[in-house]
Amino acid sequence: MANRITQLFNIQYPIIQAGMVWNSGWRLASASSNAGILGLIGAGSMYPEVLREHIQKCKKATSKPFGVNVPMLYPNIQEIMDIIVEEGVKIVFTSAGNPKTWTSWLKEQGITVVHVVSSVKFALKAQEAGVDALVAEGFEAGGHNGRDETTTFTLIPMVKEQISIPLIAAGGIATGQAMLAAMVLGADGVQVGTRFVASKEASSHEAFKKAVVEAKEGDTQLTLKELAPVRLIKNKFYNDVQELYKKGTTVEELQALLGRARAKKGMFEGDLEEGELEIGQISGLIHDIKPVAQIVSDMMIEFEKAKKKIATL
Repeated sequence: MANRITQLFNIQYPIIQAGMVWNSGWRLASASSNAGILGLIGAGSMYPEVLREHIQKCKKATSKPFGVNVPMLYPNIQEIMDIIVEEGVKIVFTSAGNPKTWTSWLKEQGITVVHVVSSVKFALKAQEAGVDALVAEGFEAGGHNGRDETTTFTLIPMVKEQISIPLIAAGGIATGQAMLAAMVLGADGVQVGTRFVASKEASSHEAFKKAVVEAKEGDTQLTLKELAPVRLIKNKFYNDVQELYKKGTTVEELQALLGRARAKKGMFEGDLEEGELEIGQISGLIHDIKPVAQIVSDMMIEFEKAKKKIATL
C-alpha cells in the first residue's frame, strides 16, 4: 500500500518498528526492514561504538531502509550523531528533547528526521523545527511517556487537526485492527513497540519476553513522573517505588532507588524482580513470541480483514 509514510521511507507497509532501549538491536531492525516495514535501531541503550557496530551489522543484514532512534538526553549525543552520519544512516527518529537542537543539522546531512511527541503543543514545535514527520505517542505506550497522559485515541485526531506533515500513531498498537483505527483517526502510519518486544529477533532477555506475554490487563502502570514518566510491568521494583510514595518521598529518594542500569537489569539481563520492565498496556493482548516477519504478515492480514468488515457497516 502506498501513502505518505511508505513514500517517505521507501517501505512496503506504513509500519515503523519502534527503537526501544535494550530491545532494538540490529537483528530486530534488519528483520523488520526485510519484512517490508521500517526497522529502527534503539541507540538509547548503546555506547557510541556499540551503535556503530549495530549499524554496520544491520547494513550487512538488509538492503532495505532502516533508521536509528536517538533519545536526545544523553551526554555523548554529538558522538552518536557523528557516527550516524559517518555510517550513512539516512533516517533518524529523535525523542526526549528539543527537535530544534538537531533537526537542521541532520537535514543538512541529507537525513530524514522524525520526532516523537506526546502532545499537540510539542507536535507544533517539532513541525516548526522542520521535521519530515511526527510520531504522536499516546499514554498507553511503554517506556518513557508524556506527562499529560493523553491517550492515543484522543491524541491522534487532535494532532492531525493542527499539523500538515505526515503523522505516525504510537501507543497501544499491536494489531491490524488498531492500525486501521489509527489511520481512520488521521494517522498516515503506525509505530509499534511492545508487539516487537515479543519477537524472536528482539535483543531483550527471554525472561522479559515471557513476562510480556504473560502480562494481563492492569499489569502495567505509569510511574516516576517526578523523574521521567515511565510505564512498567508491576514487580518488586515497582512495589518498592510505590512504598516510597506512600510514606511521602522526595525526588532524591526516587533517584537513589532507581540508581543506574535498572532498565538493563530488567529488559536485557532478565531480572524480573529488581529490574525496570518497560512495556505498553497492549501487552495484555499479546500471547506469543513470533518472528518479525510473521508479526508483520499477521498485522496486514488483520488490517485488510478489518477494512472489509468496516465497509459492510
